[in-house]
Amino acid sequence: MFYHRFREKYPWLPTRVIKGCYRDAVRRAKSFRELKKKGIARSDKPVVKRITITYSDSQDWRLSNGAVEVRTHRGWVKIHYRSHKQLYRYLYNGWKLSSELRLKLNGGKVVIYLTFTKSFETIYNPNNVVAIDANENNVTVAVIRDKKLCEVYRIETGLGRIVISYAERRKRITRGKSTKTRSVKKALKKLREKRKQAIIYKTAKIIEELAIKNNAVVVIGNVRRGKRKLAEKTTKNTLRHRIHQWSVSSLVEILNNKPLHVVEVSEAYTSSIDPLTGKHIHKFTPSMTCYAVRGRER
Repeated sequence: MFYHRFREKYPWLPTRVIKGCYRDAVRRAKSFRELKKKGIARSDKPVVKRITITYSDSQDWRLSNGAVEVRTHRGWVKIHYRSHKQLYRYLYNGWKLSSELRLKLNGGKVVIYLTFTKSFETIYNPNNVVAIDANENNVTVAVIRDKKLCEVYRIETGLGRIVISYAERRKRITRGKSTKTRSVKKALKKLREKRKQAIIYKTAKIIEELAIKNNAVVVIGNVRRGKRKLAEKTTKNTLRHRIHQWSVSSLVEILNNKPLHVVEVSEAYTSSIDPLTGKHIHKFTPSMTCYAVRGRER
């Protein structure tokens, strides 16, 4: 429907340009409708901030010899890309390259987006659950077999402290200087949170091993739903930054790329209702009590 409509309106444009434009527009409109349905859309209609060039058919582009070749009105053009470990991991580990390519102009550079797909067969027992409670500095994993709590693991990530450390270093770099100066840009470019990503991947690996070992479904709280509203209500800039840098979304995204059945559930009333029976909890006996002592030893 879209192709014939725009083909008649713009007869001089190549087919690849027309397909890329309306598919990109449909994707943006679909994403905006989902955000508006959740109540987190910032405007009344979709806003295009950056232009994206989309190649929807693999016959108009190819990946070979360390370069991406794209078909243009001047013939085939090569775009050489930098070596990337994650790209090689997907290329040589059974992932299939999709037919779509997206290009985004970022100053004098070109950002290339490649999409990989892989078919997984997820087999799980609905009575076995790996429940995840992700916090700033730790992740608690509870293993439930046959609707009975069997094991509880606590993974100390320290991500909250890492976020604060990076924020303080970024503040020292930009103090009294403009972020557009060459020295500040160079320092901020070196300040990459590689350690943070490595910890998230290791945590996801532990969860994956537990889920496969116990033939279980992974259940995690849907904290992304109220994340934006919580950040808007916060008046303190440091706390707002920590909320935006919370790594639960990244953890969920990595788990969804693994052969696991991941379910995001609402966290409303989870502290007062038994998840196995659905009844209200009238009395709670903690398995561990923590005491915080302020001051110093004499």
